[in-house]
Amino acid sequence: MSNEIIFSEVSKFYGEVLGVNRVSLNVPPGITSLVGPNGSGKTTLMNLMCGLIHADQGTISVRGMSPRDPEKLMRSMGYCTQFDAAPRGYSGYQFVSAALLLHGYSAAEADERTWKAIDRVNLREAAHRKVAGYSKGMRQRIRLAQSIAHEPEVLILDEPLNGLDPLVRAETIALFREFAALGRHVILSSHVLQEVDVISDQVILIANGSIIAEGQIHNVREEMSEHPSQFLIRCPDAARVASLLFAEDHITEVRLHADRMGLLVLTRSRERFSHLLNEIVLGGQAIESIVQADANVDSLYEYLIGGGR
Repeated sequence: MSNEIIFSEVSKFYGEVLGVNRVSLNVPPGITSLVGPNGSGKTTLMNLMCGLIHADQGTISVRGMSPRDPEKLMRSMGYCTQFDAAPRGYSGYQFVSAALLLHGYSAAEADERTWKAIDRVNLREAAHRKVAGYSKGMRQRIRLAQSIAHEPEVLILDEPLNGLDPLVRAETIALFREFAALGRHVILSSHVLQEVDVISDQVILIANGSIIAEGQIHNVREEMSEHPSQFLIRCPDAARVASLLFAEDHITEVRLHADRMGLLVLTRSRERFSHLLNEIVLGGQAIESIVQADANVDSLYEYLIGGGR
């Protein structure tokens, strides 16, 4: 049985509105982030994986299972939606336990798994309080507890980092990594773009229902040779370094910082740029620091959807 999630030419329409268009994906185990603005198709993709909606065209396989067999699929899948809701009057414990009882666990086993899941999100002290009285971050964590309590092979999370303070966010990311290390799938959507390429094994960029790019973020970035790489350089004599850089045809732009000790450099060849900097340093120019300015999902996504240079 395949342990991958496979989309083959999948399209979904809502009446005449396109949800996703001819999507083909092969998602290996690990942490995969779906990145895109509201309305891009992220939630549609997740709902298709979960069998909450069905494709109008194409086929989907989730670790060898069909989303059209929800009873089997849900035993191996956890879905944490972005919708902030719980049954009225339920405590955190009841919210998690009820889902396990619906999965068919005995009362004793449901109790054991409920406490284990609640402990994993550090909510034991609040377990018997009403969910309605939880903070936004606590409600996010109790929904996560419910989605992991049955130890699913596939964990799908819609904006799971929203509302979490930095410490809890770090703990939550560690939990995702723990799941992924067991050979499971963790599929998440996020607008916390600066964290996406830190936590993800791979990234899927989506806009207007179509996949723009997929793969490890740095590999995707490397493949885009037509898009100039951006670097920030700090040096005492920035004007002189700028003139040396401008002499090379692979340098497309150099901007001098207002303090005249910094440069923003765009190059079409990272390798030639590296060699050039070595020559500049050997020629007597001091370089204090070099930072890649666009090695993140935010700038890559902006470029891919047409906002870049």
